[in-house]
Amino acid sequence: MAKEINWSAYLSPDASPGLRQQIALVLRLSVPAILAEISSIAMPYIDAAMVGSLGAGATAAIGLVSSTTWLFGGISIAAATGFSVQIAQMIGGGRRQEAQSVLRQGLMVALAFGVVLGALGAGISGSLPVWLKGAADVQPDASRYFLIFACALPFALLRQASGGMLQCSGDMRTPSILNILMCALDVVFNGLLIFPARMVRLGELSFTMPGAGLGVTGAALGTALSEVVTGLLMVLFLCFRSPVLKLEKGIPWRLEKRCLHNAARLALPLALERIVLGGAHVAATRIVAPLGTVAVAADSLAVTAESFCYMPGYGIGSAATTLVGQSIGAERKDLARRFANLSVALGVLIMACTGALMFVLAPWLFSLLTPDPEIRALGAYVLRIEAFAEPLFAASIVVAGALRGAGDTLAPSVLNLVSMWGVRLTAAMVLAPRLGLPGVWIAMCGELCIRGILFLVRLLRGKWLEERHAVSGALKS
Repeated sequence: MAKEINWSAYLSPDASPGLRQQIALVLRLSVPAILAEISSIAMPYIDAAMVGSLGAGATAAIGLVSSTTWLFGGISIAAATGFSVQIAQMIGGGRRQEAQSVLRQGLMVALAFGVVLGALGAGISGSLPVWLKGAADVQPDASRYFLIFACALPFALLRQASGGMLQCSGDMRTPSILNILMCALDVVFNGLLIFPARMVRLGELSFTMPGAGLGVTGAALGTALSEVVTGLLMVLFLCFRSPVLKLEKGIPWRLEKRCLHNAARLALPLALERIVLGGAHVAATRIVAPLGTVAVAADSLAVTAESFCYMPGYGIGSAATTLVGQSIGAERKDLARRFANLSVALGVLIMACTGALMFVLAPWLFSLLTPDPEIRALGAYVLRIEAFAEPLFAASIVVAGALRGAGDTLAPSVLNLVSMWGVRLTAAMVLAPRLGLPGVWIAMCGELCIRGILFLVRLLRGKWLEERHAVSGALKS
């Protein structure tokens, strides 16, 4: 069982934690969250690396629909956030029974919404590769991959909702461990489902490794099965092992209008943000697809490779959501501001370092992902372009996490809309015909720098603390 954080030492009216204590708490919450991001981001690495040995066509099949999977996944995260932010602010205000009621409602809504979203995904899976202008030989595998992904969405949404609630209660360790388990399960399931039965030699020992030989379909099934197992385990730990949120008798499983209203007020702007970002990625896929199979595969693998660079930002952003949310709930806006600033500084510093490493190690990373020399060369080239944007990309990620904790989800959505559609896609459409895939990534690099500046201005102006974005006041009425 995870050790419970003594929040009163930080958030009570007479508490005055020093800078060292604040940094220690940011790190305590960030490190497990970063580990959780590593494991979840490793999933596409595993699929790409294991499928990459089958050739460029298999890699392109997954890459073609990857932007749409991010879009659906982002909408799922938005639905979960509407409840987890309420829980963070309630725990910060010492209202655990109300937090337990929100937990129950969050799980019910997550399951129902996951079923609806999964049905929608399954319904469009046959036509999606055609809409995205994928090559004819890539479309069947891409369609099957997305169909299986869609069928696992109810379990993925339960995992995200349960993990978010655990994180906002201060328990970063349990989601980290379970996400690492999901990564390990993905390796095992993929190994059994992607490749056919084969002879394996370990020194003088040899044995037959069973295998289904399903290729891209096997990768989708492996990922889906790992989502199912991890989602169920995450719910069990939340409901029966969490020191703060485990189920107690006397609290009904009932939907309440006030809770759903607050969840919608938080989730809808975030869902808009995810739709804006995901829709832009889908549009970018349509720009890249006519450049050919090699460009699609290199683009997909470069995005996958970059994910290890920005995972610290999302981990620290999760910690910022918890810290700012609980500070707002305890009516300590001074601490909310300090935790937000510390988290952003830490995120920028770490991602500047990971960006430098990505620039140096780009060829080596691609050697792990594909044996195709043409894809390796193009992918490493565009990945090095992106490395220069990582510090400001970090700023946008962590600031968004801090604003989310305060309940300010509308402003990030507007900023992302302006940045992604007004800058990235416009520039990509101009540069792609002239420079090919590097032009698309130059547009991306410039847009991420502009986005980071916009988010920093929002943070430093401080209006997110003065306006009544937070739900804590509404929950007390």
